[in-house]
Amino acid sequence: MKSRTAVVVEDDLQTSDLVVEVLRRCGFEVTHARTGAEALSAVRSGLPDLVTTEIGLSDMDGIELCRQVRALSRCYVVMISAQDGEVDRLMSLEVGADDFLPKPFSPRELQARVGALFRRPRTFAGIPAQPGPVSDRLVSAPAEAGRRPVVPAQRRADLEVDPHARLVRVGGRVVELTRTEFDLLAHLARRPGVVVGRDELLREIWESEFHPESTHLVDVHLANVRRKLRSNGGQDWIRTVRGVGLRFDPV
Repeated sequence: MKSRTAVVVEDDLQTSDLVVEVLRRCGFEVTHARTGAEALSAVRSGLPDLVTTEIGLSDMDGIELCRQVRALSRCYVVMISAQDGEVDRLMSLEVGADDFLPKPFSPRELQARVGALFRRPRTFAGIPAQPGPVSDRLVSAPAEAGRRPVVPAQRRADLEVDPHARLVRVGGRVVELTRTEFDLLAHLARRPGVVVGRDELLREIWESEFHPESTHLVDVHLANVRRKLRSNGGQDWIRTVRGVGLRFDPV
């Protein structure tokens, strides 16, 4: 019988040693990654059954890592983090994490939570999901067999959003956004002047149904987008329409 495999993503050696030891006792073959990039490489090459990750990594946040892992694999994902606020928990679960374990934790609790995950009926663990995140499939899904529609870059005032290059520029300057932040901005920019509800954003970008508490997920990422646009000389092109949703306003 093939051994289960796990990737532990943690830059704190004391914590990583503890998680690795617990998982090995549970019968896993474990790979340790210190960064999100190392973790994604390990997931692509090994398709593990389990990934554990901290939220605060040196090269990307664990929320974004979880999203990218979900585009590659349907393995179980457990967030293990000292960032234990409600928003962190909600964001982790909304992007596809199966469990959230706050630090500090006991080895027995980690073992029990992992054991509970693998008792769930999940026949597709370790099998790749449909290639590409949902937002990329929406942008580039073929209109006809063998053809992809040409989606032009959105240019509004000093802002340019290029869905193919996945680049955002303000006055010619590149703005560094995470995958989720880019998808949120691109979805709104495609329909300037149209109010888009948070339920639509959750469904199309996060593949999640709307729940009242899920608005935190949209609002946290939206605040990051606005901050990054302003810090690069841009304006607040995204308006909040109270009780309705969000509107991209290029003027």
